[in-house]
Amino acid sequence: MTTEAQRALPVGDLAAAVDGPVFVPSDAGFGDEVTGFNLAHLPTPAVVVGATGAQDVAAAVRWAARHGLHVAVQATGHGLTSDLDDVLLVSTRRMTDLAVDPVARLARAGAGVRWRAVIDAAAPHGLAPLNGSSSGIGVVGYTTGGGLGPLARRHGFAADHVTRFEIVTADGRVRQVDAASDPDLFWAVRGGRESFGIVTWIEFGLVAQPRFHGGGIFFPGERADRLLHAWRDWAPRLGEDTSTSIALLALPPDPALPPPLQGRFVVHLRFAHLGDAGEGERLLAPMRAIAEPLLDGVAEMPWAGVDAVHMDPTAPMPVWDRGVGLGSLPAEAVDAILTEAGPDSSSPLVLVELRLLGGALARPAAVPNAVAGRDAAFSLYCLGVPAGPEAAVAVPARATALIEAVRPWTAGGLVALAGQAGPDPVVALWDDDDRALLRELKRRYDPAGVLGGPVRA
Repeated sequence: MTTEAQRALPVGDLAAAVDGPVFVPSDAGFGDEVTGFNLAHLPTPAVVVGATGAQDVAAAVRWAARHGLHVAVQATGHGLTSDLDDVLLVSTRRMTDLAVDPVARLARAGAGVRWRAVIDAAAPHGLAPLNGSSSGIGVVGYTTGGGLGPLARRHGFAADHVTRFEIVTADGRVRQVDAASDPDLFWAVRGGRESFGIVTWIEFGLVAQPRFHGGGIFFPGERADRLLHAWRDWAPRLGEDTSTSIALLALPPDPALPPPLQGRFVVHLRFAHLGDAGEGERLLAPMRAIAEPLLDGVAEMPWAGVDAVHMDPTAPMPVWDRGVGLGSLPAEAVDAILTEAGPDSSSPLVLVELRLLGGALARPAAVPNAVAGRDAAFSLYCLGVPAGPEAAVAVPARATALIEAVRPWTAGGLVALAGQAGPDPVVALWDDDDRALLRELKRRYDPAGVLGGPVRA
């Protein structure tokens, strides 16, 4: 969109229709409003609405439709995969209302709420949400994309526990939706993300989980071969109370890291056990015996300490990521991963993770939803930092080569871990029947294609 076209938009009409701020690229504060966690993309929307509630979202969607703009939504920007050129961006970061009902074991979170707020509000009652590996991620985007976290093998996807939500659909209508009021929309949004509307609050179940036994163990990268092969044999034997992943990490020489890890290629074993500590220690013993750790952080922890399992970065950074599901993990698949991303590969990827799925993740939700990936036994996820022209080319190339190397064992995947896969591979994650129904519902709820998201009519 040209600058002249931007000036022709009646932004004053939009500002008069909403309570929150409205920004165009020339405004002070525009950059702060649009910048997300993933700094690989520099959003350049035509207009931004800092929504304060559902009515602001509805007014923004109606205004965009009248003026021929597509609509995108962002809370934290962790899932940012494009520069959002020439759209109206709805920023939901101000929508932070949160309520926890400890008797009903329910929480209701506004579209700008992050998991840390829910964890802290639920913890005094001995309850926990089905949050992910990082408590800094937004609740709504994570949940509508499925939601895979340390409780998942016991309790399933976060989307499986949604009871109700409020959403603004492409016609600018505010709807409160549950399984009884609109079963089709309730099914589609839980897994189809923002394809069918902008969720303004979401209600979901909590589980009784005041503590866990877990954390991470860092091993020398030179032992990657033995560790990954041992993990592929050990992990599938674990019960549903135990979640684990193993990651190849190329760590920077950052003085904020513990000295044994600075500037090293390491193997990071992640472990979360919901049973007692003694059982957790017995389960972990075979992996501990493979190599001498550089750092062992596994301990008994309150659920509020769950970030210690993955130790995901908390500061914004440029990221290019991809992921797939694996139906099996034979020795040949591990060898292929090590060839492409092991300690001798010179790979520019800074993280390559294998995560155990299965358990409750493989079972249908009590109230069916559109979450893809239940047939995968493992996930493979990788990311790099595309900082500079060489890395901007090398990181996607090596990630693509890694994904291609495991193609013989690929089985679908998770929408939330697809990363920069692009719309066609993401839509292919759903089976034929679900994909057809999602497209039918897209035509019903967004016939003009006003909204973004992975599903297209």
